[in-house]
Amino acid sequence: MDSSTNAQRPSEGTHLNLTVEGMTCASCVGRVERTLAKVPGVTGASVNLASERAAVAFAGTPDVPAAIAALHKAGYQVAEDSVELSVTGMTCASCVGRVERVLRKVPGVTEASVNLASERARVRVLRGVPTTALIAAIERAGYEAKPVAAAGDLFDAEEARRSAEQGALKRALTLAAIFTLPVFLLEMGAHLIPALHHLILATLGQQANWILQFALSALVMFGPGLRFFRLGVPALLRGAPDMNSLVAVGTSAAWLFSLVATFAPGLLPAGTVHVYYEAATVIITLILLGRFLEARARGRTSEAIKRLIGLQARTARVRRDGQVLEVAIDAVRGGDEVEVRPGERIPVDGEVIEGASFVDESMIIGEPVPVEKAPGAGVVGGTINQNGALTLRATRIGGDTVLAQIIRLVEQAQGAKLPIQALVDRVTLWFVPAVMLAALLTFIAWMVFGPAPALTFALVNAVAVLIVACPCAMGLATPTSIMVGSGRAAELGVLFRQGEALQLLKDAKVVALDKTGTLTRGKPELTDLFLAEGFERGMVLARVATVEDRSEHPIARAIVAAAEAENLALGQLENFESVTGYGVRATVDGVRVEIGADRFMAQLGLDVAIFAGEAQRLGDEAKTPLYAAVDGRLAAMLAVADPLKDGTPAAIRALHDLGLKVSMITGDNRRTAEAIARQLGIDEVVAEVLPDGKVAAVERLKAAHGRLAFVGDGINDAPALAAADVGLAIGSGTDIAIEAADVVLMSGDLRGVPTAIALSRATLGNIRQNLFWAFAYNTALIPLAAGVLYPVNGMLLSPIFAAGAMALSSVFVLGNALRLKRFQPA
Repeated sequence: MDSSTNAQRPSEGTHLNLTVEGMTCASCVGRVERTLAKVPGVTGASVNLASERAAVAFAGTPDVPAAIAALHKAGYQVAEDSVELSVTGMTCASCVGRVERVLRKVPGVTEASVNLASERARVRVLRGVPTTALIAAIERAGYEAKPVAAAGDLFDAEEARRSAEQGALKRALTLAAIFTLPVFLLEMGAHLIPALHHLILATLGQQANWILQFALSALVMFGPGLRFFRLGVPALLRGAPDMNSLVAVGTSAAWLFSLVATFAPGLLPAGTVHVYYEAATVIITLILLGRFLEARARGRTSEAIKRLIGLQARTARVRRDGQVLEVAIDAVRGGDEVEVRPGERIPVDGEVIEGASFVDESMIIGEPVPVEKAPGAGVVGGTINQNGALTLRATRIGGDTVLAQIIRLVEQAQGAKLPIQALVDRVTLWFVPAVMLAALLTFIAWMVFGPAPALTFALVNAVAVLIVACPCAMGLATPTSIMVGSGRAAELGVLFRQGEALQLLKDAKVVALDKTGTLTRGKPELTDLFLAEGFERGMVLARVATVEDRSEHPIARAIVAAAEAENLALGQLENFESVTGYGVRATVDGVRVEIGADRFMAQLGLDVAIFAGEAQRLGDEAKTPLYAAVDGRLAAMLAVADPLKDGTPAAIRALHDLGLKVSMITGDNRRTAEAIARQLGIDEVVAEVLPDGKVAAVERLKAAHGRLAFVGDGINDAPALAAADVGLAIGSGTDIAIEAADVVLMSGDLRGVPTAIALSRATLGNIRQNLFWAFAYNTALIPLAAGVLYPVNGMLLSPIFAAGAMALSSVFVLGNALRLKRFQPA
């Protein structure tokens, strides 16, 4: 019998089903039910162990996060899914807030984040919540939504939609401009040019002039301008006005007043009979111009994604059943043998099994130098094969390829909400209603205290307040900068896995670096070989490598690898002997060879003083010298070490130039660590740290210096990467380290760290500029539009200029964000 049968059944109210993971027996069922029953607002819970489902009833609005937190504390996990929706119809920051609010009210939604620039909604829901419920909620709020497919599948449809939107806006703008121009000339031209005024009165007369303006403005209002009423009026009736509502109310007020003045002037007080057809039409035309420019600029913000998607090959040449077939990229299977000709784009991730070539990987990792590929080397889909034919075995296909993962990471970063966005969200929740209230108060104030004709002044200034305060710039200020900044980062080989890292990284005070694989190449190499007089490099290295080939020690393998790299043939080995504590000896091609420390040479009666100067230098560089004797004579001094990566010194200098302290955390001995620190100018060394001690070292450095960024590449770096304020993983490192990090440096070059920090600072600076412009603009222009300067100097802000300023503010914010596309690392 199911243990849940004795549980309290959910009572009347809002019901939710939770998928609870981690339950193993009937006692777990009881524990989960008791835990849920203690959550405020829960009236009942019934748990089924077999289906791992918990049916929970709430008395009022479900507090899903509280229920999840309680289960987590009790040791259980609640299964959640992430849903991404494309939302159309949003025009300003208030739309964003509205969509987020309706999504959060859907039972089972734990988190909702909407991005105006990318027109995407990311929603965390309890497993089992249908996407249709989310779409229905958005549609009830007056917007359209549909699920987002995979990046490659969606790309063409998204491009087509954006292109259609731009085309529709361009047609509407053109039509509005054609009909607005004569209205503007008939009214404003007559005011500005007395001769034109007299000509119009003499030919048309005032009444005919107004009727003609009415006809032309009606074509604008109910043609191109109808979009504002179609969206704005329903939003107003729902009690949730948006930017479209402001435009609809403002232009209709001006147009309807003009309509009365034209056809029923007797209804208006004496001295107030005047028309504002030109204001209504010019406002609509200018706002359409702003929207058209916005649409074009928004398309440019996602160019990084477009370029990445454009790197994906459409077809692949696959060997099957003794034939070479050209198939669609979706038809490639793991393990397929794929042929790639010179100049072609590599279609999938794989391992080279035939051929040799150089591959341009700059589009993926940001490094311009082509990489040599030979059998056994890995290749990445989307990179370009240069001069040789390759055959590779497909290892990752479809959404598992590196390129697909990069696209997903960039999309996630572009859609992220930074902490700074919280301020904007709080303001925009009440901004549009507050603007409508300000417009109403402006109208009342001018009617009560304004000069004659008070109604005219009241109408014009109220319309100006409505139009000038549209919060487009507020809504676009943050997301456009994030989109362009994270896209530019991807082009430079820096992937922000967590959007918050884009903001946190700018405040880093200290950068802590792992040594092996981060500062260094992570693989011992023969770094130095000094020869005694009378010996030749190739002969000595070949004989030493022949002896060391017997050993699996990393130093021995490095010497053998160096000989192989120089195409030296190993000799015939005999009489191999290990001399404990001293070194090794053997006979190679009939000649005695001995390799070991200086004390081994001393035991053999050989003086190593001729290498004293070089030995001192090697010691300063934390390299341990080895000596080789051939046929009883001192032949050479060798050094094997883990060499620094080529870009490491420049990276450390760049970090110092950014005003950062640089620390090194390593498990190596202190002498080696401090020698490398001296060589690179590193400020602080934490050496001889066990893997589990790196987290404690990170915490100490954070306490001493402030916000910390940690850079690492190995499995043992994962805890430290997670513990740091921002973790940066070397892209050539392990998958575990990359998963634990907030930022991934795809090239494996440490110079990506100062690039990431500099780009973070540039992006946040850009966001602050945008927010200052957006908030300062509204703060300054709303009082101006309301007429606060009129008693001082008689100045009023025409609704036409208000519309132009509103459109200009959005275009300015977008243009400022697009400057990040030109960011170059120092």
